[in-house]
Amino acid sequence: MAAADKLVNYISKISRKTYKKNTEKKSFKNIGSFGSVYDLSQQKMTNPIIVSSTDGVGTKIEIANMFKKYNTIGIDLVAMCVNDLIVQGAKPIFFLDYIAVNKLKLNKVKKILDGIVHGCKLSGCALLGGETAEMPGTYNKDKFDIAGFAVGLVEKKKLLTKNRIKLNDIVLAVPSSGLHSNGFSLVRRILMKKNSHLPFNLKKDLIKPTKIYVEELNKINKKKLINGCANITGGGLLNNTIRVIPDDLCLNIDLSKIKTKPIFKWLKKNNIQDSEMLKTFNCGVGFCLISNKKNVKQIKKIFTAEYKPYEIGFISKEKSKIKTIGKMRW
Repeated sequence: MAAADKLVNYISKISRKTYKKNTEKKSFKNIGSFGSVYDLSQQKMTNPIIVSSTDGVGTKIEIANMFKKYNTIGIDLVAMCVNDLIVQGAKPIFFLDYIAVNKLKLNKVKKILDGIVHGCKLSGCALLGGETAEMPGTYNKDKFDIAGFAVGLVEKKKLLTKNRIKLNDIVLAVPSSGLHSNGFSLVRRILMKKNSHLPFNLKKDLIKPTKIYVEELNKINKKKLINGCANITGGGLLNNTIRVIPDDLCLNIDLSKIKTKPIFKWLKKNNIQDSEMLKTFNCGVGFCLISNKKNVKQIKKIFTAEYKPYEIGFISKEKSKIKTIGKMRW
């Protein structure tokens, strides 16, 4: 219990870093309480819609264990949740975490929480609370799992839905930071092959945290520059982007325009078909924006050079739901 009490005190201290001035930290003491409280009156909205998302980081957990690096996996956790919220135009307001371990190792869990706090700060949302569970017999020695839950708000009239996307809209690819948090079961299978060799300069790419797109999307949505967007996670570029396309329109993607990264080129060399690469990994595209062509220049100005969007397709009216041309250039 001593370790658990120390952890609660630590969470109480670091979670304050995610609170904004003159908000919930003055009214509520969430850490250590049975439930977490958030004051919605501080949100100046006429008809607010609540958007929620929950997710984990999959078997990227095992990469963290492999490298014994735990201070960035929490960023991944927040990213996987908040990047889904912004697809519908929502602005993240708070986050809850769940950490399950075989045995509570204070320093390890503190590092995971440090990453979660950093992710919340990047997202502009408050870490209101969570749960840490010791589960001996369920998890083997040193094994753990994490899950997150995020809540965001959007004005009802600003909610991004399929019906906003129009004929001749442009599809923009926003670069990923790397693998993000998908496809690691296949990555680990490749790493376990006897003849597999991962160049030293690519090892850091395996654990590199998922890019959080909240800051840029908040600015874009404030200026009403897009008609829709998609978070590219499990299922890849095509399967995720098609989810936001109206039934009577067609998604057109030129695969030859996709700017991939060295880590994906290395994966491709391990006898993976293009079709499997595209449905397993983001292949260099972490997020997609769908916009009227007149807004493209403004959108590009919002991003840094590393994550500047570029055109990979358009919306047409066809019988088919999706059409691809060209081939990936690895």
